Amino acid sequence: MQSLLNYNTFGIDQSCRKIYEPATVEELQAIIPILRKEPLLIIGGGSNLLLTKDFDGNVLHPVIKGIEQSGELLRCGAGETWDDVVEYAVNNGLYGIENLSVIPGDVGASVVQNIGAYGVEVQDVLYSIEAVEIATGEQVKISPAICEYGYRSSRFKGEWKGKYVITHVIYKLDSHFTPKVDYGNIRRVLEEKGIKTPTAHDVRSAIISVRNAKLPDPKVEGNAGSFFVNPVVTKEKFEQLLAQYPDMPHYNISEKEEKIPAGWLIEQCGWKGKTLGMAGVHDKQALVLVNKGGAKGEDIVRLCNRIRSDVSERFGITITPEVNIV
Repeated sequence: MQSLLNYNTFGIDQSCRKIYEPATVEELQAIIPILRKEPLLIIGGGSNLLLTKDFDGNVLHPVIKGIEQSGELLRCGAGETWDDVVEYAVNNGLYGIENLSVIPGDVGASVVQNIGAYGVEVQDVLYSIEAVEIATGEQVKISPAICEYGYRSSRFKGEWKGKYVITHVIYKLDSHFTPKVDYGNIRRVLEEKGIKTPTAHDVRSAIISVRNAKLPDPKVEGNAGSFFVNPVVTKEKFEQLLAQYPDMPHYNISEKEEKIPAGWLIEQCGWKGKTLGMAGVHDKQALVLVNKGGAKGEDIVRLCNRIRSDVSERFGITITPEVNIV
């Protein structure tokens, strides 16, 4: 058995039978026959993973690297750290993902999860996805158009789970910068710095500042970033809640739907900064659950369930975990 302690940002010490880390497509294809024989868990940076027990199977952690630029296209290895790609893009005059700065995880996970922040989602910039099909061991190219992307969702998380191993992702960015600063506190931070016409570097710097101020460092306090998905409710439900809570933050999704921040709902239930054993809610961002030291996966799940129950009882809203619980 091999420890997965260093393969998840929650700092949970569970084990698996064996960890495979192919660095090339050829290495991956060579081990595919082995991977088919036993249960398989595919992970990236482990920043969206909560282990509750030992995994009775093998873990695949692709470490395929490389960033290749061709005009406005960036072809990135699935094992590249996502924020390194954002930094590369901004430094090389390619724009469109600067609002996704310092989101933890690897490139491969970015397209599985459809990561998003501050008005931008990865699906907005996807050009093509390269993968190896586990059943055949063959390389395939997948169009983002058939991935059924939605809010923090894709076919990779549903019917395609365990079907493909992503090896490379091609992003189509823009050589012309159009700032998106009307989300969160970005504009306020820029104004405080006296910046009226921000560059992409300015926007990236502001987002890094905002995120670092409210999100804990996993090396200090184990966590997986945002633990819950922000719920989307009907206009009717939203208007009922707004009548009770006039200061409730919200984001318009469509004529029929509104998004409400899960962190706000959790905070209203009194959980911000509170603990349950060695599992806790971060004192600066209620959307983040943390390992206070020595917590097990089941401790985090227990806290998660208590929070979900309280939010449901008070608001009549079901919040769901964004994190992959294994």
